[in-house]
Amino acid sequence: MSAASTETSGLPPEPAPWHAAFPAPQSEVSRIERSAILEGLVANDPHMLLVDVRRTDFEAGTIKGSINMPAQSFWWCREGLYRLCRQAGITRVIFYCGSSNGRGPRCAGWFADYIRESGLGEPEPQSLILEGGIKGWAKAGGDYVENMQAYEEAYWK
Repeated sequence: MSAASTETSGLPPEPAPWHAAFPAPQSEVSRIERSAILEGLVANDPHMLLVDVRRTDFEAGTIKGSINMPAQSFWWCREGLYRLCRQAGITRVIFYCGSSNGRGPRCAGWFADYIRESGLGEPEPQSLILEGGIKGWAKAGGDYVENMQAYEEAYWK
């Protein structure tokens, strides 16, 4: 609905999406298959960090070892996450949300932009997006749901 049509209908204008307050990510970020992430979890890869950027829909389980950094506040946390990853030797930071089509890619892009703009010339950590997000992970069943915390089977059916 256009602004003109909301004026004539008497309805208030639609609020801007939460991410409109921030610049659009500039970096292209690669996607990584869930099988590669599962492999890293099984191997206890100390160089991999999973970041779940869900906020209000953060329910019914998350991938084991993930940290929750809601997308709506991620912009202000980029530098801190970068410093922590560098100090901890993290080489891959994998972002995901429900289906990794909105918040996950946006946060991964912002993180990649920060890495590029930091001026340190360091290619690490690498910013990645989990293909299919948590929905794809949970629907894959088997070893994938065994590697979730607080998994609620009924929710994912």
